[in-house]
Amino acid sequence: MLENLYIYLLPILAVIVGYFISLVLKPGSSSGFKLLLAFSGAYLLAVTVLELLPAVYRNPDSGIGIFIMLGLLLQIVLEFLSKGVEHGHLHFHDNTSAFPILLLISLSLHSLLEGFPLESDNHLLHGVVVHKIPVAAILSVFLIQSKLSKPKVFLFLGFFALMTPLGSWLKNNIAFISEYIVYVNAIVIGIFLHVSTTILFESSKNHSFNATKLAVIILGILLAYFI
Repeated sequence: MLENLYIYLLPILAVIVGYFISLVLKPGSSSGFKLLLAFSGAYLLAVTVLELLPAVYRNPDSGIGIFIMLGLLLQIVLEFLSKGVEHGHLHFHDNTSAFPILLLISLSLHSLLEGFPLESDNHLLHGVVVHKIPVAAILSVFLIQSKLSKPKVFLFLGFFALMTPLGSWLKNNIAFISEYIVYVNAIVIGIFLHVSTTILFESSKNHSFNATKLAVIILGILLAYFI
């Protein structure tokens, strides 16, 4: 029972941690934040390749690759709506009081889908949590700098925080989803492949690597492999 609670509570905790990070750091310029982003991308990519990919390809259906590509294309569409917050790259515009409904829809769908493959005993849960912290931080900065009222900011973050646990709950309680979970997981793989690789190249100025970032990326891959 406690292990099942981790699936629902840890993603919510990640958003809370990300919010408080946004209050003390400037995610757009903090070197520590960029390293956390790079680590999350490397960890997420490694878990996807080492665990999720082999799992879906145990299915004899030769159409799995099509669903992976659909997931990748879906993420491209979602990032068109969200302006890239999933990989920590959000364009700030003039302050506006308009509620960012398209941003909420995009992030909610992304978060909902990433909740489906989560299990209490796999490493993907940790990868999603580590990934969610910097995303929540930069999202919080955007919302705080906008002219949205605090209740609307917390409403947005609360809805966003609940989507990943909701995806896990639907997978565990709706038989129809469980029946086709391998195809949903293939779509999630495409999403993760796009997000994680984009993080690794966009979190560096001029797409260049330095020794510290390279070490962080290697650490993320090794942890995903050995833990």
